[in-house]
Amino acid sequence: MGNSRKDRNETEQKRLELMSKYEEEAYSKGYERVAGIDEAGRGPLAGPVVAACVMLPRGLKIEGINDSKKLTEAQRERIYKIILEKALSVGIGIVDEKTIDEINILNATKLAMKYSIEQMKQKPDFLLIDAVKLDDIGIPQLPVIKGDSLSISIAAASIVAKVTRDRIMMEYDKVHPEYGFKKHKGYGTRLHIEAIKNNGICPIHRIGFVKNFIQG
Repeated sequence: MGNSRKDRNETEQKRLELMSKYEEEAYSKGYERVAGIDEAGRGPLAGPVVAACVMLPRGLKIEGINDSKKLTEAQRERIYKIILEKALSVGIGIVDEKTIDEINILNATKLAMKYSIEQMKQKPDFLLIDAVKLDDIGIPQLPVIKGDSLSISIAAASIVAKVTRDRIMMEYDKVHPEYGFKKHKGYGTRLHIEAIKNNGICPIHRIGFVKNFIQG
């Protein structure tokens, strides 16, 4: 039993070391304030897109940290608290559904990411971003495909963004209980699509995303 726990600990330490590879490469090039950026909410039919920018202390290992989609709600909440306690700086950017309809979801995502950088008390000197390149920010950056699984900073940002957005959608559920936002957080589940067909849309729906489900 002791051995298997030891093996699990060693495996987890190796995984966390691998997840720190991009950060360590940036430090080795002389950067000192390395932050990760990710978003939550590109796909839903309702609500905002939320981005987070997180700067962790060099060498910090948070057990269990991973892409937020690979974690349970309880795991996300636990790690979210640790991130907020230990991070050197955290910034959050939110872009609402009306702006998403006006400028499209990719541009809205980039805007939320830029807002998240602006909210940082300590300004990063290098950014690791999940699969997106940001223009006109004046900070060296590296887009990382599947970065939320490969970089500890991006994983931290994915968790902060997801927990923040889920909490926003839980509040919207109190205002518009007939749509079930508490359950699906605005994603296009069967329950949500049926609710749109039965009730029409509410003010937080993304018109461009729901037009196929609206009659007439």
